[in-house]
Amino acid sequence: MLLRNRAAVALGLRLCSTHVTKGPVVEASSDMSEFRKVFSKAKHIAIITGAGVSAESGVPTFRGAGGNWRKWQTQDLATPEAFSRNPSRVWEFYHYRRELALSKKPNAAHLAIAECEARLRKQGRSVVVITQTIDDLHRQAGSKHVLKIHGSLMETRCVSCGHVTTNRRSPICASLKGKGSPDLETADAQIPVDKLPRCQESDCRGLLRPNVVFFGETLDSHVLTKVEKELDTCDLCLVVGTSSIVYPAAMFGPQVASRGVPVAEFNTVTTPKTEYFTYHFHGPCGTTLPLALARHETEII
Repeated sequence: MLLRNRAAVALGLRLCSTHVTKGPVVEASSDMSEFRKVFSKAKHIAIITGAGVSAESGVPTFRGAGGNWRKWQTQDLATPEAFSRNPSRVWEFYHYRRELALSKKPNAAHLAIAECEARLRKQGRSVVVITQTIDDLHRQAGSKHVLKIHGSLMETRCVSCGHVTTNRRSPICASLKGKGSPDLETADAQIPVDKLPRCQESDCRGLLRPNVVFFGETLDSHVLTKVEKELDTCDLCLVVGTSSIVYPAAMFGPQVASRGVPVAEFNTVTTPKTEYFTYHFHGPCGTTLPLALARHETEII
């Protein structure tokens, strides 16, 4: 099983090895014409996307230098413990991220993926997006088959009854209006817990949290089961705009490659997993991906 013991896999876990057996290292090809031939024959395409795709739409990655919100790093805020201690501060952080995401538009990479999915569906071929992003831009672009392994900023989950709902309201509640500035000098709003987003299910009124996977939490086993099925059956895999260092997603591409399936990486840099892949296309995803996924001359119109 590709994701054996998946219930024990937590967001941000760094593993020493992907446990993938591989032969001598062969430098990944950048031959787009050769990739296009492979693409033209693929029936089931899995596209793994990361923060780099959204970054081209202006969505901050909140990783590395300059990725802080106020004085805190994401790892200080996106944890169950932080939400329990100070739900107001954590909601300010996620409100800021929600408002940012709501103000952004899908870029050429998102649109190319969505167009490809719609086009190939008419030909009896499939495209699935397996994304680490939480900003909902794939949906905005028109992608239908999206597996969100880290959740979504546009969903909430009640900590009392567990009800999950889509929520794109801006602001999500009155008390958060105008709050969430990332400026270092901004003081916490200290919003009373009863004024934070609350469950609308009858007789519940429990506190809502963003339906995203916090650091230290396990990923949704139902989503991972679907991911496993897609990776086991795909005959072409694209790894787009991901650093390939956050597990379990970092092992998806290498696991597919270990089956002998072509894997193409699209990124502005090489990654720790580039050596596992058949192809590597350097540059902004919004530039390279539309060319890679455009209608092939052999496609039936």
